[in-house]
Amino acid sequence: MSNRPRVLLADDHRMFAEGLRTLLGEEFELVDIVADGVAMLEAAQRLRPDVIVADITMPRLNGIDALTQLRAVLPDVRVVFLTMHHDAAYARRALAAGAFGFVLKHSAVQELVLALRSALEGHIFVAPLLGADVLAGDQTNPARRTDPFRALTPRQREVLQLLADGKSVKQVASSLSISTRTVEFHKYTMMETVGAKGMADLVRIAIRHGLVSD
Repeated sequence: MSNRPRVLLADDHRMFAEGLRTLLGEEFELVDIVADGVAMLEAAQRLRPDVIVADITMPRLNGIDALTQLRAVLPDVRVVFLTMHHDAAYARRALAAGAFGFVLKHSAVQELVLALRSALEGHIFVAPLLGADVLAGDQTNPARRTDPFRALTPRQREVLQLLADGKSVKQVASSLSISTRTVEFHKYTMMETVGAKGMADLVRIAIRHGLVSD
């Protein structure tokens, strides 16, 4: 029986995931690869891995929401996010949800290994490239301190209006001729900017500022 730490990988890019299996194989045992957040929830409860490596943007359920749901049933779960999103806002949301690590996909694999080791030891690891921005938080932006809504870009307000009007991420993407990943990016950036904990908070903010009617 292997003594290597058991890792579950959640990523909808299969070739990338298979590549990680080889790269991590010497030190870790990859117990399964799943392609969406719902499958991640099921596999985590069934396999009880030591740590989960997850993308943020995945079909059916994004990684951050999956982690939030998973922590309700497995409060000690350890998740390291491995993502293309080069944005401190994502990292702050991931850490607030209970993540133990945030690593960028274009980084060297050794960075992911360090993040996994840290998670297994109960420590948090953030990609050095984002570390300073994550720690800085929002306090450097006066507009966000006085009225966070004013810090939203025109495009973010468009996305918010459509989402608050009941449109799905896919419908918003189609309406604005952008990808669903871009919609998800705007959604989570907005949530981080205005301090919203979920879509219900965003809807209330949209109503308060007249984007949609109650």
